[in-house]
Amino acid sequence: MFNRENERVRLLSRNGTDWTKRYPWIAEAALKNRQKRFVIDGEAVVLGVDGVSDFNALHSRKHDHEVQLYAFDVLAVEGDDLRALPLHLRKTKLERLLVQRPDGITVAPFEWGEIGPDLFRAACRMGLEGLVSKHLDRPYRGGRQKHWIKVKNRGHPAMERDL
Repeated sequence: MFNRENERVRLLSRNGTDWTKRYPWIAEAALKNRQKRFVIDGEAVVLGVDGVSDFNALHSRKHDHEVQLYAFDVLAVEGDDLRALPLHLRKTKLERLLVQRPDGITVAPFEWGEIGPDLFRAACRMGLEGLVSKHLDRPYRGGRQKHWIKVKNRGHPAMERDL
């Protein structure tokens, strides 16, 4: 959560670990946003020269100063809880929130449609960890849900950590 009134940014992992000091570029980017308070759901990434997330660079801890946030969703803005809104409206609000595109926070690409074999193969060729597919009309729910699907690229280095 970010609250500019007291110049405070908190970057919290899924399990509640505070990573604010570990990823200073994300915190600095949040301070540059025009909104004072907001909550974003996203993923910390290190982008390679090809613009693709470099999983090994992220986990090496050698590039913590380069880690940025890939924003997937917005959960609250200025005290308004947005979680009950359908995904497509939250995506629109996320785009508006990050319209200035401060270095350090990027809106993750969002494709409308189905995850088909061609799209999945293209993601694997790009070296992506996988794809997530969510219903456009669903509210936000934390954790794994039956209303969304994560398809993993089994050839990705991240899969070694799952074993």
